[in-house]
Amino acid sequence: MKQENRRLSIKSWAAEDRPRERMLEKGQAELSNAELLAILIGSGTKSLSAVDLAKIILENADNDLNKLGKFSIHDLCKIKGIGKARAVSISAALELGRRRREAEKPPVETIITPNDVYELFAPRLSELEYEELWMIYLSPSKTVLAKDCIGKGGVDKVVADIKMITRNALNNLASAVIVVHNHPSGVAKPSKEDLTLTTKLKTAFNYFDIELIDHVIITQTTYCSLANEGLI
Repeated sequence: MKQENRRLSIKSWAAEDRPRERMLEKGQAELSNAELLAILIGSGTKSLSAVDLAKIILENADNDLNKLGKFSIHDLCKIKGIGKARAVSISAALELGRRRREAEKPPVETIITPNDVYELFAPRLSELEYEELWMIYLSPSKTVLAKDCIGKGGVDKVVADIKMITRNALNNLASAVIVVHNHPSGVAKPSKEDLTLTTKLKTAFNYFDIELIDHVIITQTTYCSLANEGLI
């Protein structure tokens, strides 16, 4: 895409059009995504203003902030005009936003529905670019005793050790267990491997009177409960 060679720098704009000044006068809610991003960038290049750069970054993310949140520093540095320092600033701001969302959600002490599982784990798992496999160990009253990350894998697979998972459940004196993992692909449908793992865990837990309540698959926007689907 060709960019115009002659651009007005932000400093030459009217004061009310400058992102920083507008934010001080109007508040951050009045600024567009590009203007907020421009404040993080700080300054433009010889041919592009900070807002122009911000718009290009957003275009690379299809104007989707959730998609932008998955960009690595390396991804951001691929965009012309964005060096490591700017990429780090943007990445740090996006991470703070993710942590804020996580902090805003009150801890779920008792698991009643698959949606409780989603609310508990979506802030951590929904935007990951690789799979993580977690276990939730529950008391007889379904109070959360502990949460344990069993493994991390690639974009479509994570290795699970049945013996280790069973041992951890026993060590936590769990009466029930819920399995949770994410699908970075965005497809919530369980894979053949997911179904096999569920069957193996259920068989192992049965020997120790531990109930496998559910296996919940989380994506960026939704989830799938194998219990709700009749697959447990």
